[in-house]
Amino acid sequence: MERRWVCLATLGPIGVAALVYIVVARGFVEGQADHTLAWPMLGVLPMFVFGIWLLTVSASRTAVLVALAATAMLVSAAYETLMLQNPQLAAQPWFPLVNGIGLTADGTATAAFLMVFATFPDGVVEHRWQRIAVVFLWLPLLAAPLTLLTTPHVVMSPYIGISGDAVPNPYAVPWLEWAAPAVHYLVVQSWVAVAIGLTVLGTRALFGAPEVRARTRVMALVVAGAMVAFALWTFFDNWFVQVLVYASLIAIPIAAIHGILSYGAFDIAPGDRGRLVARSSNLLITVIYAAAVATPALLLAPPLRAVPAILITTLLAVALLPVRTWLQRRLHRRLFGDRERQLEMLGELGARLEQAVEPRELLTRLAEAVREGLDASWVRIGLVAADGDLAPMPSEVAGASAGAAAADEAAADACDLVHGDELLGRIEVGPRRRGEYGEAERMLLRTVAGQAAAAVANVRLAAQLAEQLDELTASRERLIAVQDDERRRLERDLHDGIQQDVVAQIAGLRLARNRLQRGELTSAELEELQEQARATLTDLRELARGIHPPVLSDNGLAAAVESGVARFPIPLTVEADDRVRGERFSDDVETTAYYVVREALANTAKHANATHASVGLARDDGRLRIAIADDGCGIDAEQAAAARASGHGANGVPVSHGGLANIRDRVAALRGTMRVSANEPSGTIVTVELPVDGVAAGTTSEGVAVG
Repeated sequence: MERRWVCLATLGPIGVAALVYIVVARGFVEGQADHTLAWPMLGVLPMFVFGIWLLTVSASRTAVLVALAATAMLVSAAYETLMLQNPQLAAQPWFPLVNGIGLTADGTATAAFLMVFATFPDGVVEHRWQRIAVVFLWLPLLAAPLTLLTTPHVVMSPYIGISGDAVPNPYAVPWLEWAAPAVHYLVVQSWVAVAIGLTVLGTRALFGAPEVRARTRVMALVVAGAMVAFALWTFFDNWFVQVLVYASLIAIPIAAIHGILSYGAFDIAPGDRGRLVARSSNLLITVIYAAAVATPALLLAPPLRAVPAILITTLLAVALLPVRTWLQRRLHRRLFGDRERQLEMLGELGARLEQAVEPRELLTRLAEAVREGLDASWVRIGLVAADGDLAPMPSEVAGASAGAAAADEAAADACDLVHGDELLGRIEVGPRRRGEYGEAERMLLRTVAGQAAAAVANVRLAAQLAEQLDELTASRERLIAVQDDERRRLERDLHDGIQQDVVAQIAGLRLARNRLQRGELTSAELEELQEQARATLTDLRELARGIHPPVLSDNGLAAAVESGVARFPIPLTVEADDRVRGERFSDDVETTAYYVVREALANTAKHANATHASVGLARDDGRLRIAIADDGCGIDAEQAAAARASGHGANGVPVSHGGLANIRDRVAALRGTMRVSANEPSGTIVTVELPVDGVAAGTTSEGVAVG
C-alpha cells in the first residue's frame, strides 16, 4: 500500500476525532469562558482540510508533512481543550507522561511546517549545508523526552494558559537539571528550529538559482507575513491581530495551490494541475467562506449571546454568498478561460465562416475568432501549398504581435486543419495574454479546427473551381482565337493562292475556247492548262493535309507522325511501341496527339537551337503518353513553371496562339495532362498524357492546323 494511503487512513481519523472533540467540548459543554472555537475552526481547520485533500492527489513527502502538521495542530488543540475542561488532571501522578502528548503534538506541527517551508515545493534543497541544516528542524520533536528528563516540574505548552511550575515531575534526572534552561529555550520554544527553517527558506528565495527563486518566492512572502502576524499576537491579543493570524494561516494553502498551478508543487503532473487546483481551490473557498461567516460569532462568542450570534452569522452568509460565487467564477476563468465567451465564440464561428466567400476573408475571420476565444496574444494560420508542405509564411495572422508572429515567433500551441485524410493547414497560437493554456483551451482549439476545416475545404474548393472555370474560359477563348486565325489563314491561302490559280485557269479556258473557234488552238496550250490544273490539285492536297492529313485517317497516329520526319529541318527520330502501332484511337485522341507533336516540334525548330529531336509514343494504363524531346538550349524549373502557367516557351517567347498554351488547351479539352521539364543533359522535354479509355462524349478537338 502506498505511503500516502497509510498516512491518510491514520491521520484522517485522528484529526477528525480531535476536531469533533474540540467542537463538542468547546461548543456544547460549558468550559472556560475565554477560550472559543476561533483557533481550531479558523486557524487549524482550513489547513487540515487542505492537507488531507493533498494526500488524496499526491504521494510526495511534502504532502505527507502538510497533513501531519495540520493533524498535529488539531491534536494540540484537543489537548489544550482537555486541560481547560479538566485542570484537575494535573494532580495525577501520571500527568507528566500524558503532558508529553501536547508537547509532542506542538513539536510535530512546528517541525513538519518548517520542513514544508524550507524544502518547498518538492521537498528537496539544493546545497549540502541546507541538507544538513534541515535535519535540525526536527529538534522540536525532542521537547517531550528532554523536558521529562531535565526539568523537575511539568513543562506545559504556553498556548494552554496553565502553568505547570507547581506540578512536580518525578521522572526528572537530578544530574541533568543544569540543561533545563537550554532545553526550554532551544527545544520547547523552538527558536533554533525556527531560525534554521527561515534561514534555509530565505536563502533559497533570495539567493538561489532563478528557477528556485521563482518557485519559493510566494511561499517565502506568505511565511514572512505569518511570522509577523504571530509576533504581533504575542504582544497584542485583540480581534484585529487574531484576524491577521487566521488570514496568514489561510494564505499558506493558497500559496501551495499557486505552487501546484505554476510549477507542479507536491510532484503533481502538468496534465493534472488545472483539474486538481480547481478542486482544491473550490474546497478552500468553501472553507474560507464558512470561516468568514463564522468569524464574528467565534471571535465575539463570550460577550455575545446566541440570538445575536445566529443573526450576524446568517446576515454574513447571505452577504458573502455573491463574493464566494465571484471567487469561484474568477478561479474557473483563470484556470479554464471564459467558458461563456468561448461557447459564444463557437456559436458565432459557424455564422462567421458561412459569410466568408473567399479564402483570405475566411482565414481572417477564423484567426480573429480563435484569438478572441482563447485570449491569445496572436494567431497565425498557414495553408498547405501545392507541393503538400505548409507555406513558409502564414496565410493569415491576427493579433497585436502579428509582425513578430509572422517572423517565426515560437507558438505556444498548434492544431492541424484536417478534412477527411487531407491536411489543409495549421492554426498556431501565441502565449495567452493572461495565464497559460489548459486542457479546456486545447480542446476548444481542436473543436474550432475541426469545425473550420470543412469551411476551409469548401471555400478552397470553390476557389479552385472558380480558377478552373476562369482557365477553361480562357482556354476556350484561345481555341476560338486560334480557330479564327486558322480560318483567316485558310481564307488568305485560298484567296491569294488557289483562288487566283482557278481564276487564271478559267481565263485560260475562255481564251482557249475562242482560239478553238478560230482554229488557232494548239496542243501545247492545252498541255499548259493541264499542268496548271495539276498544280492547283497539288496545292489543294497540301492544304487538305494541313487541315487533316490523309495518312492519319488511313494509317494511324504513328504513321502520320513518321510521315513528317523527312520534312523536319533537323534530325528527328520517332519511337512508338507495338501497342500504339497496333491500335487505332478515337479521332479526337489521334487528331489532338498529332497536332501536339506538330506544335511541339514547331517550337523546337523555331526556338530551341537543337541538333536533334525525338518523339516517343507509348500506351500504358489507359493513357497515351507522348514525349517530345530535344537537345537544345533547355529550360529551367522557373521557366517551366511559367510556361505551364502562362504558355511561354523555353526562351520566353509568347506562345499564346501557337505554342505551349495551344498544346495545353488541346490537352485539357480531352482532360489530359501536360508537363514541361528540362531534358538531361541539355534540352527540353514536353510530356503529354491523354486518356484513351472512356473519353467523354462531346470533348472533341477542332481539327485545325497550327503550323
